[in-house]
Amino acid sequence: MKHTLVSRRSFLKLTMGGLGAFSLVQVVPSRVFGANSRIHLGIIGCGNQSTVDIPEFLKYDDCQIVTCCDVNRGSYGYRDEKQFLGREPQRDFVNRFYAKKTGKDSYNGCNACSDFREVLARKDVDAVVLITPDHWHAIQTIMAAKAGKDIYCQKPLSLTVRDGQEMIKAVRKYKRILQCGSQWRSKAHIRQACELVLNGRLGKLQRIESYVAPNNFKGPGPGWKPEPVPEGFDYDFWLGPAPQAPYHSLRCFYKFRFILDYSGGQTTNFGHHSNGVVRWAVGDDLFPVEFEDQGSEWPEKGDLFTTATKVAFRARFPNGVELFCHTNNPGFGVRFEGSEGWLEVGSKSFKTSLKDTTLSANDKRLYVSENHYRNFLDAVKSRKDGVEPVEIAHRTSMLCHLGNIAMLLKRKIKFDPKKEQIIGDDEAARMLERPMRAPWGYNV
Repeated sequence: MKHTLVSRRSFLKLTMGGLGAFSLVQVVPSRVFGANSRIHLGIIGCGNQSTVDIPEFLKYDDCQIVTCCDVNRGSYGYRDEKQFLGREPQRDFVNRFYAKKTGKDSYNGCNACSDFREVLARKDVDAVVLITPDHWHAIQTIMAAKAGKDIYCQKPLSLTVRDGQEMIKAVRKYKRILQCGSQWRSKAHIRQACELVLNGRLGKLQRIESYVAPNNFKGPGPGWKPEPVPEGFDYDFWLGPAPQAPYHSLRCFYKFRFILDYSGGQTTNFGHHSNGVVRWAVGDDLFPVEFEDQGSEWPEKGDLFTTATKVAFRARFPNGVELFCHTNNPGFGVRFEGSEGWLEVGSKSFKTSLKDTTLSANDKRLYVSENHYRNFLDAVKSRKDGVEPVEIAHRTSMLCHLGNIAMLLKRKIKFDPKKEQIIGDDEAARMLERPMRAPWGYNV
């Protein structure tokens, strides 16, 4: 199949005209979910994070994975060199799970495909799970929404601020549910920490620190040489809207995270977690108006890797509270400091100087979600937003993007949160979006 944009109607005709080739399970397609209805999921992206997301969705009887899509048929070379991942390994994993669950010798109800548009064209797919590199999130979200699919999109939500804006338009225009896969908002101790800050238990908030983990891979340095594209890997389609570039084994799979054409590095990777906690605690409506580099460090010119090797930026909120986001070894989290005490929270940790951490019946309370995946499925059924809908995820990603822009330019930038525009700096303002390689575009 050539990678040209085609209409949804044409793709439906193509795909549904040859159902036998897909080994489809017997399903009753529906857009209205009852208490016992099963949600049929399409997995788009079968790399490292899929080893977390797929098993989580397999836990629930009211959802079923019917397809695994990836431009890589199957190979080593992900985060762990022992990982053998791609569409066929993950398809086989899903089918083995269902075979064991049903007590059968074999199961073939989950197929594999290389083009995500095949997934979107299937009438039996109710929702998609996007586990692709960041530069694909906007296009795939928009096309999924237009195709009538709900979306679970891994964090960070977007590659650029413009990406997020267009994703919001599509999700709301087509009345879809989107949950961003930043699971920290579904952790009870994180919610407790944010409620304590939000209710003023630390007194007057004075300083916030958000931490991101160090880079866990190094680039090949200047002078790197192109390599042959592995068999079974559609590299041009992997690049998609990103600029044309020679293949290298460190460019793709897990390591895309460290190249600006595809990601914002650890600033947006772990930063979406920690800065999302900051926003929840201070109030999601409050957003910084100023960003400034604080000594960030970057790879040597000519290296394949181009994201920050040391994250360090300051963001000032309208009320004067300052956020300092920086690389912290060995982990990541958030520290809040106020006139009446301090509080630190991480993925599994909670520390505070407060003697009393109970909340009263009159205190403000935050959205309760005990499991991010379960919360998404419930949102799909109820048609009500989950714990991290598209607008919330967009603003968190935007905070990280603006930090990256300030660090790249090594100067202070002013921001208008209402208009979502950089003020008085044309060069910085142009960095809020990026051109896309033809034939890809937003097309909301």
